[in-house]
Amino acid sequence: MGKLKLGYAPTRRFVFSAEDAFKYKVLIREKMDSFGLDIEIVDLEGLNNEGLLYDDLYNAEEIVKHFQHHEVDAVFFPHCNFGTEDMVGRVAKALGKPVLLWGPRDEAPLEDGMRLRDTQCGLFATGKVLRRFNVPFTYITNSRVDDPVFERGFRNFVAAANVVKEFRRLRILQIAPRPSSFWTMMCNEGELLEKFGIEIYPITLEDIKTAAKKVGAKGGPEFDEAVSYIKEHLDYSEVGEEAVNKIAALKVAMKQYAAKTASTAIAIQCWSSLQDAMGIMPCLANAILTDEQIPVTCETDIHGAITSIMVQAASLNTKPTFFADLTIRHPDNPNGELLFHCGNFPVSLSVEEKPQLRKHFLFDDHSPGTHEGEIRGGEMTLARFDGDHGEYSIFLGRAKGIQGPYTRGSYVWVEVNDWPLWEEKLVKGPYVHHSVGIHQDVIPALYEACTYIPGLKPDPVDPSESEIQAWLRGKDWQR
Repeated sequence: MGKLKLGYAPTRRFVFSAEDAFKYKVLIREKMDSFGLDIEIVDLEGLNNEGLLYDDLYNAEEIVKHFQHHEVDAVFFPHCNFGTEDMVGRVAKALGKPVLLWGPRDEAPLEDGMRLRDTQCGLFATGKVLRRFNVPFTYITNSRVDDPVFERGFRNFVAAANVVKEFRRLRILQIAPRPSSFWTMMCNEGELLEKFGIEIYPITLEDIKTAAKKVGAKGGPEFDEAVSYIKEHLDYSEVGEEAVNKIAALKVAMKQYAAKTASTAIAIQCWSSLQDAMGIMPCLANAILTDEQIPVTCETDIHGAITSIMVQAASLNTKPTFFADLTIRHPDNPNGELLFHCGNFPVSLSVEEKPQLRKHFLFDDHSPGTHEGEIRGGEMTLARFDGDHGEYSIFLGRAKGIQGPYTRGSYVWVEVNDWPLWEEKLVKGPYVHHSVGIHQDVIPALYEACTYIPGLKPDPVDPSESEIQAWLRGKDWQR
């Protein structure tokens, strides 16, 4: 996935110090660069003598064209003094991208009583004008350049903007319809397109079977690489060479189909016609693709695929997700729960150095293809995009890994703050038994992303909405 492109449009007003505005433009840019984020910053250098947005309609129009030409995904308008609120509003409205509003805290007035910037006052003005333009925006508390609250807010905005970017270009490769008995996996394809612009590209099991056979017969570098990966990273002694080749061919075929259809995620009917058609289960192929930033969800879970892309994007595409059933409560811990699936968790998350590639344990014919074993614990985010009756929300909660009994499949036991509360919220819906996990706290980013996705409500269970807002203003988490 490509880097996020951030438009950098520092702004000033003519009645305050132009020199200090220029100074802060440079200081803010240096600070952003120091954060080490893997993003591309598109600034205003060369568009005018100052590289600033100020009270000039022509200048504002040129800035819009500049950012559109560079296809920025979000725009940051730091107020280097009071700023020019009407020009900020015009540029933000024309671009239609996530907007970050912030300004560096002012110094004390000079000895003669004059003030150089009046940044905070300008932020009040711009906030009102953005509302007049119907432009949603993110705000960071007026603070100094070196204050932790600025870095926290900036990082979170960039992550949220990346979620919006990936959400707006979502296309899901659907491999076969949902299993007939899995009513929980129903979704409204037309509504997803109408409300969110999300496209579904369906193909049949016969399509993927034919493609995989061609890959296996032809071979080639992609196929050889997939076979080598399986043999190097897994213990495949239980299933043999033929199964390894079939799994590798399926993985390559799915990846090629995703590329051909410009799909960023896949939902596959793994239960259970595919094993009859191909003699394997797709679990390990799903795991490898998810590790490669093409998340694959089981049981044709379209909403799960949407969740996976959002969660992955919130990490700036730096960590793999895992797609899990919420399965049973911990036998001893009242707030413990088992996250499980048949064998689709990314191999990179495994506790064992060489987890086992096995035959599926739930079907009589025991087709090979499940990658089994425990994954590492630690701090996690669990999320679920879902909806019914035309209303959509995203469930958000924190969890941490704990010890628990051995079970088959890929799994991890977790503890949450109040499992009965979670359970009630999940059962009452609009959610189901599937969730997406990631080993990072991305809840504030997903929460903020909903600002820019009309029709999607954040639904946090831990932390609460007020705790997330307090964290963004600088307060640390309490557990």
